[in-house]
Parts: sequence; structure tokens; C-alpha cells
Amino acid sequence: MRKRLDMIPAPTTLTLVTGRVHKGCNNNAEDTPLSARKKSPPLKPDRRTAILDAAEIEFSAHGFDGVTLRTIAKRADVDVALPHYYFGSKEKLFVAVFDRRAKVLNDLREVALIEAIAAARPDAPTVEAIIRAYVEPLFKGAHLQEPGWDSYYALVAYVNNTPGWGGRLMTEHFDPLIRKFLDALRLSLPGMNERDLFWGYHCFSGALTLALAQTGRLDTLSNGLVKSADLADACEHMVPFITGGFEAARRAAPAARAKPVRVKSSAH
Repeated sequence: MRKRLDMIPAPTTLTLVTGRVHKGCNNNAEDTPLSARKKSPPLKPDRRTAILDAAEIEFSAHGFDGVTLRTIAKRADVDVALPHYYFGSKEKLFVAVFDRRAKVLNDLREVALIEAIAAARPDAPTVEAIIRAYVEPLFKGAHLQEPGWDSYYALVAYVNNTPGWGGRLMTEHFDPLIRKFLDALRLSLPGMNERDLFWGYHCFSGALTLALAQTGRLDTLSNGLVKSADLADACEHMVPFITGGFEAARRAAPAARAKPVRVKSSAH
């Protein structure tokens, strides 16, 4: 004799949730394992990165000589021996901190320069386009939303203004790209005296260094009208000012001052 359908028990589903057994087919929040519902805690930076981050803050604030490895270890919340373990010496740690973000800046500016030259073809790019390609990625790049860049910029300003470090680290990390920008300026400023070109860049580099330092002095001097930390505003004022400086230098230089560049022949 067949059993009536309403007498057949419904299938039982077993769901294990924190060691308890639940019957039924309903899916609700209680049926979801806690491990799936809990948000994973944010990952802590590894100890090497923590040391680099701490060193970046300390070096940018106090310079190379005003910082010890013990101070860096304390800020990084690591054992005092670890900075030496990972980097060997304070000098090597300083170089590692400087090197870490340099490539990011170089890549951003090189892309901007290539785009400026390509956009102007078949003509040479304008001086303003070249200066903007140099400054805008520094002062308006999306990377500035990430932590640590204000300290790194202050560190670059410190290095560029320190005879011992500037000639070494700036030359090694930034001069190859700077030479590409100078070549682009030569296209835009035909006939410009080479001495004027390099002194013009020197004045430009000084303005950049002070802007990157974000010391707050401009805030005080302007009674709060201008903020030294407002790099986007700095960009919009620096680009036309530096552009005008290069163009004025070319106009002021007599043609007789331009010395032809002697190229050594490779023929024997």
C-alpha cells in the first residue's frame, strides 16, 4: 500500500555552524560559517617595508645624521637588530629608501614627455608642454593619494640640497631622465646657449626642491593665502613662470654667445 505523500518526511539538511546542527533547507545568515562572514583584518606591512616606511619619515624630518637605526627600529616597531639585518648599515638603508620611489616618478614623467613630443609632431613641442610634462606628474599624480609621498618629497628636497648626497643620488637616479628633458628643450629652444640652458634648469630645480619640501614658510609669508602643501596650485603657477624664464633667456642671449658643439669624430 502506497504511503500518502503528506506522510513522507521532508529531507533533512544538516548545516554545521559553530558546532551546532540545524535542520531544514532555509539558507540564512546563521547558516553561513563565521569565517566567511568575518572581514579579514588588514594585513600589516612586512618588517622590511615597515623599516623603510619608518626610515623615510625619520630621514625626511631629521636628515641622515640626525637619525639612528635604533630610532628607526622603534618607529617601525621591530627588533633593534632588524634594520642592520635587512640593510647592513644606515647608509645602505638611506639609499634603499631614496631608491624605492624614484623609479615611480621617473616612469610617470617619461611617459608624459613621450606624449608631449608625440602630440606636437611634426613640430617640436612647446616649452610649456615640456615643463608641464616634468612638473605635472610630480604635483598632480594619483600616487599622491598614497601614504608616504609627502615624506619622500621632503627627502628628495633634502638630498638635492645636500652636497654629499645630492651629487651622488640625484645623479644616479634622476639625471638620465633630466637629460631627456633637456634634449626636448633643445628642440623647443633652437639656438639657445648651452650655458643658459643649464643655468635655467638649475633655477628650475631650485624651485622644485623648495616646493617638494613643503616647509610651510610660504603659508606664513602669505598669511595663509597660499599653502605650500597645495602642490596642484604650485604646479599651475610654476609651469608658466619657468616657461617664461627659459623663453626670456633665449631672447636675451645674443646669437654670438652660442658656441657650436664640437663633436669628436670616430674616424681614425
